[in-house]
Amino acid sequence: MSGCAAVTAAVLWPLLAAAQTDEIQVYDASIAPKGVFNLTLHDNYIAAGSRTPAFPGGLVPRHTLSGVPEWAYGVTDWFEAGLYLPLYSISPGRGAVLNGFKLRALFVTPDAGEKDFFYGVNFEFSYNAQHWDPDRYTSEIRPIGGWRFGKVDLIFNPILDNSWKGFSALDFAPATRLAYNLSPQWAAAAEEYDDFGPIRRFLPGHQQSHQLFAVVDYSGPVSVEGGIGFGLTPASDDLTLKLILSRDLN
Repeated sequence: MSGCAAVTAAVLWPLLAAAQTDEIQVYDASIAPKGVFNLTLHDNYIAAGSRTPAFPGGLVPRHTLSGVPEWAYGVTDWFEAGLYLPLYSISPGRGAVLNGFKLRALFVTPDAGEKDFFYGVNFEFSYNAQHWDPDRYTSEIRPIGGWRFGKVDLIFNPILDNSWKGFSALDFAPATRLAYNLSPQWAAAAEEYDDFGPIRRFLPGHQQSHQLFAVVDYSGPVSVEGGIGFGLTPASDDLTLKLILSRDLN
């Protein structure tokens, strides 16, 4: 790396919180039934965001579409295995590119959708293209906790992103959802996605990413979740659109 690139990397590294992602979702501990395959399509589009990559050689967030098909299988009533493949982006100046793949293991309370309190934990292991993440291998630890109060759901995912550089380098990026169930099929929700930075020392407030999403969900043979997110800090993308489609395959 040239001296200029090294300086640029040092300046931009704290702004990684603003980088695009393939999945914008709060996990509610629901999984595919035992023996059932499920396909979920994730897509999100940064309508207004940074024109500068979060790190040298990275994608420009503004006007980039990123997504992934998520293939899942209900192994038991408390364990779901998943594969994200292929991760992809379509970005200005670079066109369509592949970003890598992820493996997932999700452990949850059985029949979480019928309980007033539910919990679980999700583990993801990623192989990343160099334009997607400066670290070739990363992982995610996502605890799940949720409460239902009548028609209201409160769900918290205190996510830790792991770049395999030691415990103190774990990145705290929680996701929170407050939903009102209008009917068994429809729900409206507010979701917040945050990135505070490494747990050894959180980033200054203006370098943290905080986005607030307005979300509508429909549950049916094909479940749909659509949302629009607004950045709350200078390091956040200003306007992000997300769409998630999910269907059991057997």
